[in-house]
Amino acid sequence: MDPSLTLPVEAVAALGHRVWEIVSGHLVPGRQVSPVASPSSAAAAYRLRAEPLPDVPADDPLALVDELGQLLREGNAHPDHPDFLAFVPAPGTVTGVLASTLAAGFAVPTGWRFSGTVSSAIESATIRWLAELLGLAPSTSGLFVSGGSTANLTALTAARDALVGTEARGATAYFSDQTHFSVPRALHILGIGEDRVRVLPANARRRIPLDDLARRVAEDRRGGLRPFLVVANAGTTATGDVDPLPELAAFCREEGLWLHVDGAFGAPAALTARGRAVLAGLDEADSVSVDPHKWLFQPAETGCVLLRDPSHLTRAFGVALPDYLEAGAAGDDPGGVDYLQWGVQQTREFRALRLWLSLKVFGADAFRAAVERGLGMADEIAAYIDAQPALEVVTGPSLAVVTFGGLPPATAPRPRQEEVDRQVDAVCRDLRSEGRAMVVGATVGGRRVFRLCLINPRAEPEGIRSVVDRIAELWGRHVPSPLTVPESLGEQGRVRRRIRGPGPRRVRRRT
Repeated sequence: MDPSLTLPVEAVAALGHRVWEIVSGHLVPGRQVSPVASPSSAAAAYRLRAEPLPDVPADDPLALVDELGQLLREGNAHPDHPDFLAFVPAPGTVTGVLASTLAAGFAVPTGWRFSGTVSSAIESATIRWLAELLGLAPSTSGLFVSGGSTANLTALTAARDALVGTEARGATAYFSDQTHFSVPRALHILGIGEDRVRVLPANARRRIPLDDLARRVAEDRRGGLRPFLVVANAGTTATGDVDPLPELAAFCREEGLWLHVDGAFGAPAALTARGRAVLAGLDEADSVSVDPHKWLFQPAETGCVLLRDPSHLTRAFGVALPDYLEAGAAGDDPGGVDYLQWGVQQTREFRALRLWLSLKVFGADAFRAAVERGLGMADEIAAYIDAQPALEVVTGPSLAVVTFGGLPPATAPRPRQEEVDRQVDAVCRDLRSEGRAMVVGATVGGRRVFRLCLINPRAEPEGIRSVVDRIAELWGRHVPSPLTVPESLGEQGRVRRRIRGPGPRRVRRRT
């Protein structure tokens, strides 16, 4: 058979039906039977890495698709699973999957209006809708990118060029030690060395300390440096905490600094009344990053960067077009945007279509209700945890994130903290090896704790309570060995109450 990159129409239809059967069987509520993770995935990975290059066509493409479906079911963790409570889950909507298929099937162009008139218009509309949902200023605009890391890099590039120029001599940036690692990485890419990156220790509420920030900015100015950027958190990954946005906005205005808010995870809380109260001041930021592939339930690689004044994007990324593009630059839509002038990509996925179709099908109220449900779920589960004799809430609920720790028996001596920390991670490993749930540990106030992120609209309180019960059961098996108590200490050396390790016991910050 001659080599070919085409298939008969009948074969294409059969493959399409089979792929959708596999995907819909995974996505449709009530039909998700796969474990959240598989302990046998390492063997499959070893085999796949060693596979030789296939020179000839597959004998049976349908069988190949079936094998692939099994690999994807059993070989990876599933961030869309109701019991995936680690990191920030990504429970994508079926409409987002369909939109991704349509965009790929039509090879939709998105960078240039001449070839992507409709796609550019859909992206502009979706950006406007998203800014409205978040309560941002009417002037706000931006573009869809691959995720929060690219969104942060895009915003920080615009900030650098606007305030200190591309050479960035003396440019200095400020944020807390709770900030996502994508921020210092973006600054490294921009040529801002570690000696001009100020990572301020967060205060007891895990927020950037305003007094320390003001002091460091003043010191750096006196030292001949050029402070230009403050990065604030709108929902830290570890605990869901929010920096004091109104105060930071006022400070940045007074000091002539750019305020970027990393809301990759937490910004969609602003869809609800109580979330918007917690995120007060978000609308005063110069730029905001948000990941619709997190709390807006879109497929992976659906990130977004929003600027109060989007002309800064053109200043940072605009290019002179070659003559073969310039002739049709405006296309049929002279009022639209050439998104290649607003970011680093020309050829881009049509990410906007995912959120556009989801909002059109379900309506914004469904998203508001889903976000509110996540906030309420966190309240309910935090109360359930606090009622367990072997567990205690440590932080939250804050933007649907709850952290909690395990307690030794009330009569046990105080255990070594490092041993407690190891057992937290051991329990998380046990959960994953069972395929039961994905939970990760986090360090809060020097103490290792369990962390739950409860944004998945498919999750049910009964299921999450079951996960908490299993954690308590596993914790009982991993109770750390107590310290040996010298006889001379007698009862004074024994703990008569629950042990609450270093760090805050509970911060019942309601969102």
